[in-house]
Parts: sequence; structure tokens; C-alpha cells
Amino acid sequence: MQLTPIGEAALIAREGRRLKAYRDSVGVLTIGIGHTSAAGPPKVTAGLTITAAECDAIFRRDVATYAACVRAGLAVPVGPHAFDALVSVCYNIGATAFARATFLKRINAGDMAGARAALLWWDQPAAIRGRRRAEADQLVTPYGEALPRPTADRPPVAVAASVADLLDPAVPTPALAAPVRPRARRLARPTERTGA
Repeated sequence: MQLTPIGEAALIAREGRRLKAYRDSVGVLTIGIGHTSAAGPPKVTAGLTITAAECDAIFRRDVATYAACVRAGLAVPVGPHAFDALVSVCYNIGATAFARATFLKRINAGDMAGARAALLWWDQPAAIRGRRRAEADQLVTPYGEALPRPTADRPPVAVAASVADLLDPAVPTPALAAPVRPRARRLARPTERTGA
């Protein structure tokens, strides 16, 4: 399973696109589409700039890494909307935190409602809460019912083709309605509530 064009558009809208290094809401140096040094090369340093082509190449590499992490963590089949939501979450919290998360355990146990609730525990810093609610909704809402949003307080991602076409990886990624500046990046592992 791969990130769909719908999921890619939502993820880019959530992360934003910046060609000059900046500090995210928790102080981590970030560039491109939410790329940090923790994701691999290039190492992000203050003052670093990249081209649009480099930004896209880094994003493709990062997405492939996080999609592989999601595939490795899933023990049950999920729909494209759920896979896309999980890639978005993994992209934000990192592979190690994703692999240990209660929401993943609940998905693998067949408890999607419980997984949605556990995903919402990942709500720090406060700037991430809108994104996390949007990812939680995306996790449990098939694309035939609704398209994902970048954050809970933003409208759905604008798409220029039918949902069936967007689920086909051969169809180019749709343009976004408007760029969204990133609100947060890597998170500290929250204190999860007990229970799996």
C-alpha cells in the first residue's frame, strides 16, 4: 500500500512547504515539507536553503520511509484513508514513537474507534491539536464519504478530480487550495493512558 494522491495533498497541506530552514513550534530545525534531520539527509542547519526540486525529492524519500514504517507496523488491512492518516501521523511523530503507539496496537486489534481515541492523546504541543483531530477523522472516514482536511479548523483539501481517480497512484497529485504553514513538527512522546 502506498500513500494516495489525496493523502499526499493532505500531508503537504499539513506540513507546508518552505525552502529556507526554520524552527518549528517546538524549536526543531525544519525545511521543505516538514523535513528534519531525524528523517535522514540532508541535515538541516540554520540558514540552509533548498530548491523546489530538492524539496520534492526530499519529500518523496521521507514519505517512502514513513509509508514503509506504517506498512511494517500494520498487522491488519486498512483502507486507503486510514493508511494515509497513519502516514501523516508517522511523518509527524517519527517511526519509533509510531511503532510503540497505543493507537497502532488498537488498530491491529481491530478497534478503530479505540484507535481514533488513542490517536487524540498525541495532542502536544497545543498547536498540533487541529491537525491531530483531522488525522483522527481521516483514519475512520472513507474518502467516498469525505475528503481529509489539513486541520480540524480548515476546509477539506481541494481536489480537481473524482475520488476514484485520486485513489489511483498513476494519477498526478492534485493542487492544494492554499498553502498551509506548518504548525508543529516532532513531538515528545506523550504520557499515554493505560490500556492497549
